[in-house]
Amino acid sequence: MKSERLWLLSLLLAAVLGGTALPLAAADTLRPEVGKPLQAAQQLIKDQKYQEALAKVTETDAVPNKTPYEKFIIERMRGAAASGAGDSDTAARAFDAVITSGKLGHDEELKLMQAMAGSFYRSKEYAKALSWAQRYQKAGGNDPDMNTLIAQSYYLSGDYANAARELQDQVAASEKSGKALSEAELQLLASCYLKQNDKAGYARALQQLLAYYPKKEYWADVLTQIQRKPGFSDRLTLDVYRLMLATGNMTQAADYMEMAQLAVQAGFPIEAQQVINQGYASKALGTGAEAARQKRLKDLVDKQAADDQKAPVIDPQALAKRGAEAMVATGYNLILNGKTDQGITLMQQGIAQGNLKHPEDAKLHLGEAYLRAGKSAEANKILKTVQGADGTQDLAHLWTIHSHAS
Repeated sequence: MKSERLWLLSLLLAAVLGGTALPLAAADTLRPEVGKPLQAAQQLIKDQKYQEALAKVTETDAVPNKTPYEKFIIERMRGAAASGAGDSDTAARAFDAVITSGKLGHDEELKLMQAMAGSFYRSKEYAKALSWAQRYQKAGGNDPDMNTLIAQSYYLSGDYANAARELQDQVAASEKSGKALSEAELQLLASCYLKQNDKAGYARALQQLLAYYPKKEYWADVLTQIQRKPGFSDRLTLDVYRLMLATGNMTQAADYMEMAQLAVQAGFPIEAQQVINQGYASKALGTGAEAARQKRLKDLVDKQAADDQKAPVIDPQALAKRGAEAMVATGYNLILNGKTDQGITLMQQGIAQGNLKHPEDAKLHLGEAYLRAGKSAEANKILKTVQGADGTQDLAHLWTIHSHAS
């Protein structure tokens, strides 16, 4: 805290004692009764004896008939001494007088406004910090740190709606410039929505965090939020597990077991085998009281996977007669078995044929298939077309984020 105050003081002194005022007229001089105590105050400030310096400045208050220039210099010195002494209110009044005097250069005015915003923020007087920061911006200041200070001041004063609005404006501006907000700022945005119980806003903020800072913990939170979203379909649970696996969030034995069983039910024994094998490799499976049950599932999955790989060559014409659903599912299974090009072609043909019960699911799975094949450009192209308020569009968007982060 002491180092922050010293930093702030150095900024104030640079603006007040080292700033360049406007050209002085011939009458811009200090009478001895004003100049002498101010000279002493200046030395005391340099010696970091701020209270004594403030007392010296106060001596000039008794001098009658002060000129505008004398008032200007007195308030400059008073502001510097008060800042050093930690008296933000006195400093604010003094610097307000300095700014409104019209005798300070524009750059110095901005520095004073910025410094006072920081001073009040550090003293936890957030309303005053906001006032000075907004005054700084209105005067043409464009330091991005002031945007952050404004958002944090709103947040710390309990005005989460305005804090979120400010941060979201910064997100929009950063996206236009191609630069991401800091992780801390995006975390603050997420917290703003959480404080307001705005679940949709919180989910958006988490996805913005993922886009730039794709950490395992954020993935876990986003996937949990999506499943809690009104209207989310349970038929997409396997797709959620696929993202959990891809982002390193499969840690529990129960998750490995359920994903494997869902994959078997969907007709993808090879995928189930891959999941089980990863569970054993991570030591999540194969130990403890459930080890025997886990081994039985592994044996079943291994047998089905082996049978699947021995299946006869697929006749596309015969498969087409079974319908689009069979074509899409069989195509995805071919990809899992390493027959990428054949599988993707079959999925595309099934989607083109139409009459699918869940056409958006098919496009989602085609996007996943492209990613498995290492074709991220094609994957992102199809994933952007996925619609649906039941979770399909959300999952497609998350796969797009993951492909960019991989």
